[in-house]
Amino acid sequence: MDKIIVITGGGRGIGAATALLAADLGYRICINYQADENAAQDVLEQVRAKGAQAIAVRADVSIEDEVVGLFNRVDAELGRVTALVNNAGTVAHKSRLDEMSEFRILKILKTNVLGPILCAKHAVLRMSPRHGGQGGSIVNVSSVAARLGAPAEYVDYAASKGALDTFTVGLSKEVAGEGIRVNAVRPGYIYTDFHALSGDPDRVSKLESAIPMARGGRPDEVAEAIIWLLSDKASYATGTFVDLGGGR
Repeated sequence: MDKIIVITGGGRGIGAATALLAADLGYRICINYQADENAAQDVLEQVRAKGAQAIAVRADVSIEDEVVGLFNRVDAELGRVTALVNNAGTVAHKSRLDEMSEFRILKILKTNVLGPILCAKHAVLRMSPRHGGQGGSIVNVSSVAARLGAPAEYVDYAASKGALDTFTVGLSKEVAGEGIRVNAVRPGYIYTDFHALSGDPDRVSKLESAIPMARGGRPDEVAEAIIWLLSDKASYATGTFVDLGGGR
């Protein structure tokens, strides 16, 4: 069966690393991005250089009309999706709850909770035998923060990832009988541009001493777990979480 993967937030960090690994394994790849077209095009060129059939598609995954457009492009140019990586996510500046605005909290929840749920909906509409599909695999990119709560950093972000974990469990049971597996990874402090969003690009380096393994993680280390969960090697795993936090 052809392997066709949609990676949200595929232009940077963990998403980009996953795209590069998928290219080595013969996937046809859709790199979704919201704003940074240059970064997405750069990843697109890299995966095409590896021989992969690939497209880059701009869409805000928290708006259903744009998600519909994204999956329609994939249908037309790559084929019916068999793998979805819900990687797109955002975080805001480190702050206490009593300093957070409603606007900030809504933006976090829309991107980190509504987005993955909408993308999963439209993937299931293609993967489920009820809709003519042949099964598939979904991996949600959560965070160690879902377990730890991120106090005095960003409890709104941690709460959004806790919601994503619960969604992972629920959907995994809902579609388990339809040949669709739903799992999640929970990265800890990983060296990506993501931390610049929290106002501290050097955050991982500063916090390394608090990590049991005494180092930050690399995006490719997370990508390996994502690709494993997507693959037939994880054929009996659903509703499963792989923690990638260096022991946190």
